[in-house]
Amino acid sequence: MNSAHILLRTQCVRCVTPLVRTAVRQTALSNGGTTHCPTLTSTCVQQAHRAFHISSGNNKHWPASPTSKANDEDTKKEKSLVGLEDLFERAGKEAKTKATFITAVDVFNKRDKRKRGHVEFIYAALKKMPEFGVERDIAVYNKILDVFPKEVFVPQNFIQRMFNHYPRQQECAVQVLEQMENHGVMPNVETKVLLMQIFGPKGHPTRKYQRMLYWFPKFKHANPFPVPHQLPTDPVDLARFSLTRIANDLDARVTVYQMPYTDITETGEEVQEPHIVGIQSPDQQSLLAKHNPSKPVFVEGPYPLWLRKTCVYYYLLKADPVPPEEKVEECIDPELVGPEQCLHYPLWVDLDLQVHMGDDFSFDVDDLEEGAVYAMCMTGQGDQATLARWISGLQETNPILGKIPTLFRLESGPRELQDLTAAPQRPSGSDMDSEKHGVEYEHAAEEDEQQHGGQRVKQ
Repeated sequence: MNSAHILLRTQCVRCVTPLVRTAVRQTALSNGGTTHCPTLTSTCVQQAHRAFHISSGNNKHWPASPTSKANDEDTKKEKSLVGLEDLFERAGKEAKTKATFITAVDVFNKRDKRKRGHVEFIYAALKKMPEFGVERDIAVYNKILDVFPKEVFVPQNFIQRMFNHYPRQQECAVQVLEQMENHGVMPNVETKVLLMQIFGPKGHPTRKYQRMLYWFPKFKHANPFPVPHQLPTDPVDLARFSLTRIANDLDARVTVYQMPYTDITETGEEVQEPHIVGIQSPDQQSLLAKHNPSKPVFVEGPYPLWLRKTCVYYYLLKADPVPPEEKVEECIDPELVGPEQCLHYPLWVDLDLQVHMGDDFSFDVDDLEEGAVYAMCMTGQGDQATLARWISGLQETNPILGKIPTLFRLESGPRELQDLTAAPQRPSGSDMDSEKHGVEYEHAAEEDEQQHGGQRVKQ
């Protein structure tokens, strides 16, 4: 290495020597007018050698010109990267829409031709998509994939493909496709073209795209009870949809017992009355008609129901489980087990299967029984007075409720449910309706309250 440096310096000095001789001749002619050419001394050669091989580290000791200082400040301002999330915050100051989101992406693309920091920007964009409401827009996902530099991450041979060429960029692109999959967004032809230009036909993102095209059409309609992406904003419509989903009975009938309205009391105070929506099927009506009037029914709740990111609450009208001594075994129709029964397709089979001696069948989930559910409802307020109106509305189609005592098992519900002590003053008509049921059955209700634990409020 030392000999190579010496040869390089010698060649540089030979190149500079003719220039130095010409300069010395011109200086001599201008001063003395003589044509004598002085010989190059070792000092001149050393000075030329020093000027040619000066180190860049010594430049920091030289005084900088004001123009160079200004240029350095400008470059520092350009290199100072603004927070990637700040781009979306600045673009969405007025309104967070699809147009402002695309504007933030365009600002990043125009800021640097090399697109430095594009991986961090894409992760920040994926995080901000739900705020702008574009998490289910395929055009926005293609716009994000377009941020990747083209034809840079394409593997050129099988060794690069084997060792996961540019793994950080490939993982980022796979994350984009996984977010599309989570939100149910189907990629299109433009997505395929972008992935082929960025990662080639053998990259992991391209393989992920191919798997999505294979599995998405198979599972798109696999759920028999789909939930729409946009839930109804009206509370009555949302309650009607939720109750229909819970009941899962085509014969069930949804009834709106009360629409939300504003009532004015005698003192002139405005009271917001909630909505009351209930559902009941013909089978539930027949079960309620067979209920023993000497035993009470219970209003229980609230029970949560999640619809995507929205949580609603419902209440049940149910009875206690039937005691074992009161159960009636259903008789099997003898025509189903007669001689005319087909042996290949039997309608009723009673087989005593041989089991292992070590098996423990003392506990079985199917043997656990609960009381019959007679009706369900959803309301904006879960206090006793509001639920009493629901029972009053049910009495029109179920007259037996006038003979059955009704007890309330109300738990501490969500924040929007009001406490009984803080409930607003109700009109006189609602108080009369709440006192209709179970007045003459207080004794039976007290006995049942002693038998069953929990919070019970007599109506």
